[in-house]
Amino acid sequence: MNYGTIIPRPLNEEKRLAALRRYAVLDTPVDSDFDFLTEIAATLCETPFAFIALVDEDRVWYKSAHGSLAREIPRDYDYCSYAILEDGELHIPDLHLDPRTARLPLTRGPLHYRMYSGVNLQSSDGYPIGTLCVLDTRTRELSLEQQNFLRKLARQVMFLFELSAKDAALETLNEKIQKVVVFDELTGLSNRRALLARLQAEMDRSRRIGTELSVVMIALDHFKQINDRHGQALGDIVLRGVAALLREHIRVTDIAGRYDGDQFCILLPGTSVADATFVANTLRIAIAEAVFSGMGHQVKVTASIGITFYSAKNTPTVESLIELSAHAMFRAKVAGRNRVETAAGNP
Repeated sequence: MNYGTIIPRPLNEEKRLAALRRYAVLDTPVDSDFDFLTEIAATLCETPFAFIALVDEDRVWYKSAHGSLAREIPRDYDYCSYAILEDGELHIPDLHLDPRTARLPLTRGPLHYRMYSGVNLQSSDGYPIGTLCVLDTRTRELSLEQQNFLRKLARQVMFLFELSAKDAALETLNEKIQKVVVFDELTGLSNRRALLARLQAEMDRSRRIGTELSVVMIALDHFKQINDRHGQALGDIVLRGVAALLREHIRVTDIAGRYDGDQFCILLPGTSVADATFVANTLRIAIAEAVFSGMGHQVKVTASIGITFYSAKNTPTVESLIELSAHAMFRAKVAGRNRVETAAGNP
């Protein structure tokens, strides 16, 4: 029940809400930094209640609520919805005497608020996204000094919001950079650099604790013909489809990557050559049975697969292990394609 009160919306409501959402702070966990600011506001203004209130589309959500356990309230119930209509701030010494607030549930209801003072939280582009406000159950006016403190604290709230937004933007940028550094853009698999780095790490771990490690190299047969006949766009569809099959058929502990062009590589930690051969044949069959559609065409492709097994006794390098796998893969091609071969000297 809202006692018939519908608080007007700002003329720039759509842009104001967009500004609010850019900070990505709604429904975030309690934060001690913001709780500290509301505590200071309540102490300096000598009020039992203080809120960092964000005015959302149909609610007011509290990032911090000093003296209250409330987390949100309908927008048409809250004084802050009036505050954002004002130029900077709103001070009401007696809520019972102001026609805007006299009938609001917070005034007439169990809390019986009598005084409200709020300073708008202005976004970097000038939109009021909420308030830092203090409330009391007795009528009174804040002193000029207290109002000035409230303004300074409101600026500090926005400073923290801006800092959080910049940190989030930096994190997003770092994630994008990390994806570029680690993942192949077309397939979403690990790229060559990341794959080789991971192989070195797995070799070190295998040497240290004595676990097994197999490396599987995969090359698509006659892939160039697909590009030549149907265009690179369909070739890209095939590469993405094969990458999806690899992800589908390996364990979460395995690492699949695009090694080069139409060549893929899979690292199988804790896997013997016999088990790796089973995995490789499962993948070979899955690739051969798949139909890749796009650009008005349907194509099929097979794969030649080579396997090598890491042995700490031979202490090979990353390069030599990859080379052994590649040699086995090329032997599979020479032997007729669509087959699996193990590196010479592997059990």
